Amino acid sequence: MGRRPQPEIKDRLLDACADHALAHGLPDRLEPLATATGTSARMLIYHFGTRDALLRAVLGRARQRQIDTFGELLRVRPDEPWTVTLDRAWTAITGADGLPYLRMFGRLRESADQRLWPDFRRAATTDWLGPLEEGLRSIGRPELATLVLAVIRGLLMDLDATADTARTDRAFRDFLAAVEHMADGFPAGTGATGTTEAPGGVTAD
Repeated sequence: MGRRPQPEIKDRLLDACADHALAHGLPDRLEPLATATGTSARMLIYHFGTRDALLRAVLGRARQRQIDTFGELLRVRPDEPWTVTLDRAWTAITGADGLPYLRMFGRLRESADQRLWPDFRRAATTDWLGPLEEGLRSIGRPELATLVLAVIRGLLMDLDATADTARTDRAFRDFLAAVEHMADGFPAGTGATGTTEAPGGVTAD
């Protein structure tokens, strides 16, 4: 009788593989992951089926960690303006805890070979629009979510290319000041036209 799948072992291996990939990059071969998990390439194939299936699972686990971590950072807090929340999130995203995710998913987004995650470019955009819209809604400007995301992604690309933290931080805070200015005069729950948003994003007079 063959071995039965052991989900708890598979989950532990996946966490260890994700840890290694975030620290060192996603490898082309199984051997670095086998070494990092203290097992063999053969056992990784047993649990995940193929090399590509394992690599896809590693990307998925790392992505879920990123969404959970930064989704919490972007959460609206009743005791502070959301631009302050966003400023703190930016510091975390561009800091030591966030850089491994930026490296991993920046390379994936830029890769011409999208076989491991064919829809990643779209997911990398739509994953963040919801949390940004929710935060911006608290200052009356949910329609700015696409603009805010575009500025964040542009500055992250700048930071990756130049490593000029001081300049990109200053640019981001200048942008936050502009967002605060755009929000002035619009009470929470209203859009740029001053109409109140009904559930589902439909405006009501």
